[in-house]
Amino acid sequence: MNIKEKYEAAKSEYERWGIDVDKVLEDLKKVKVSIHCWQGDDVIGFEANQQELSGGIATTGNYPGKARTPEELRADLDKALSLIPGKHKVNLHAIYAETNGEVVERDEIKPEYFKNWVKWAKERGLGLDFNPTIFSHPKASDGLTLSHPDKEIRDFWIRHSIASRKIGEYFGRELGQPCLTNLWIPDGYKDIPSDRLGPRKRLKESLEEIYKEKIDPKYNLDSVESKVFGIGAEAYTVGSSEFYINFAARNGLLPLMDTGHYHPTEVVSDKISSMLLFFDKVALHVSRPVRWDSDHVIVLDDELKEIAKEIVRNDALDRVIIGLDFFDASINRIAAWTIGARNMIKALLFAMLMPNEKLKELQDEGNFTERLALMEEFKTYPMCDIWNYYCEINNVPVKENWLSEVKTYEKEVLSKRK
Repeated sequence: MNIKEKYEAAKSEYERWGIDVDKVLEDLKKVKVSIHCWQGDDVIGFEANQQELSGGIATTGNYPGKARTPEELRADLDKALSLIPGKHKVNLHAIYAETNGEVVERDEIKPEYFKNWVKWAKERGLGLDFNPTIFSHPKASDGLTLSHPDKEIRDFWIRHSIASRKIGEYFGRELGQPCLTNLWIPDGYKDIPSDRLGPRKRLKESLEEIYKEKIDPKYNLDSVESKVFGIGAEAYTVGSSEFYINFAARNGLLPLMDTGHYHPTEVVSDKISSMLLFFDKVALHVSRPVRWDSDHVIVLDDELKEIAKEIVRNDALDRVIIGLDFFDASINRIAAWTIGARNMIKALLFAMLMPNEKLKELQDEGNFTERLALMEEFKTYPMCDIWNYYCEINNVPVKENWLSEVKTYEKEVLSKRK
């Protein structure tokens, strides 16, 4: 059988459970995953006064072909996007500004430094998301930024964050879809602090100044991202989960949950339903922690599928903003983007092909035997035939055929970068 015939056969299997597979593919095509630019250059960016990576962030590996210029990074993203079904977004950090070699301090960045990114995105029908870069900078060298005791340092990062929101608004106006501007800081202490309240009070005041001016959510959505610990901040993180959930709820912001930013025994999939009860929208950064927040490329594992199921079964595809956040310098960077993004979409498809209403009904009836049996049986239903057809109708390679395109691009393009 060819791909279409296999699709029709698989579709009939799901239709027995009342699942409209054609509609599932229509709905899946509307989902935008925000693909992070920093996988392509190991979180280096293009500042004229380029800084060493710091702030608890590390990349390992030295695979050849890293993007060295904005043009190379956009070309690499083009290649990755051509292998990923659907129309998505690209997530930028402030350090990806293009200043034509001019040293521009981060508190002076302007929308004009991102006009090439906007032009590129507009030509391709993509959206853009944004992040202030509050790490890898002399004013973050001691591990404190928006919570710093020095008001001059706090004010610098406040100005940078306000400027970043303006850039997010610019993206939204130009591209006709809201930009998610997400704030994360590395602030914390290596050893047990003698004052936990003070830094959090200063952070709260800094954030209140940053978000004082309201921006139309039609153009820009603001989110704040917590973390449990970081390298050099093992004992105490100022921006904890409790801090940011409370701040977001009180100030009308979105909470952003990074899948690597919690204790190893916590999972984000368990948090999504609680968040959806109290927030109109929530945001995710999806990565794969291996023992810690190591930002490995996401694989189609149980937790990724559980995250997708929580989004789908709670009818929240338009309420959960999905972004990716991993960076592996030990493998081909375009392959990393492709594997991760395709897995995120596969997980959503898997969740959309579950008999979710039936499973809820069985749970409410206390029929846990049948519920468990069906959940296990659906793991081996022919989703792969649905996925292959979805790739084909979206004009991207089916199965592992994308890998040959990456190998060709590596030979013809990446290998020539010295």
